[in-house]
Amino acid sequence: MAEEKKRLMQSADGILDWTDELENLQSIVRCFSPSSGDLPKLSGIDIYGGSFPLNGIIGGDHIIYVDFKKRYDLEARMRKAETAGRLDVAQKLRDCRRKAAIALADVSGHRLTDVSLAMMLHQAFLLGALYELDFHGDITTRLFENLNTRFYQSSCVNKFVTLIYGEISESGTFRFISAGHPPPVVFSCYYDRIMNISEDLLIAFPPIGTIPSWDDIDRQTISSVLGYKENYEVNEINLMGAGDILLLYTDGLSELSCGAEPFFPGRVEAILRNVKDRCAKDIFESLREDLFQFGVPHDDISCVVIKRN
Repeated sequence: MAEEKKRLMQSADGILDWTDELENLQSIVRCFSPSSGDLPKLSGIDIYGGSFPLNGIIGGDHIIYVDFKKRYDLEARMRKAETAGRLDVAQKLRDCRRKAAIALADVSGHRLTDVSLAMMLHQAFLLGALYELDFHGDITTRLFENLNTRFYQSSCVNKFVTLIYGEISESGTFRFISAGHPPPVVFSCYYDRIMNISEDLLIAFPPIGTIPSWDDIDRQTISSVLGYKENYEVNEINLMGAGDILLLYTDGLSELSCGAEPFFPGRVEAILRNVKDRCAKDIFESLREDLFQFGVPHDDISCVVIKRN
């Protein structure tokens, strides 16, 4: 009896320890999750988004908002650049006041611990962004080349991260790079439908960490059975009309289905048509409400709504 009691007590302690560890992990993840205060504020541009983990707790999807004028002291950086005679850097920093960035990542897998890769990306991205602003005045593709190489050298072969990083300006121009991520969707308020985007404007690259970069200065020290990828290229989309909506999302949304009926893009288009006159937050909430009524998700789902007012 004493041995059985001891075994049960050890088992209970294990459950309590696991619960405590899970709560600790959740509290850490919450520190990295964007809040309403992180949403960028731009003249004429409305932004709102969120994630829905498959397990209802934490998942591998991750959103990072960068409102340059809120997150960084651009004025101090401009003065420093001008004092050093780096007028080109000062001008780029000045331009950052009228744009904001969104990074949307999706880690392969559905286990709770897969979130650790998203947290690695979060910290590496923001640290790299600091160096980019100090040296270049804006975020260049070099940051993503370095992230790709770092993840290739540190991540196991069956884990990777898809990523879309884009910058929206007050003029309505959206410039972005895509690493294995679903392409953005543009809903035209004037034409009342999702617009076809030329493939020339949707150049995509392999997911982060799967293939090292061709022009990496350390390439000779990195082996790759799949070869090397070309340099990242920036795509550009113009939201020309007032009321146009741009949607960023993970494949949990685009692959959602109920039987043979897909949720995307037909049902998404119908929702956008019905709520196109509302704010970005209301549009997001309408998508969220409908997708959970539609069917049971089989993956983490995230989306970001960007609307030109």
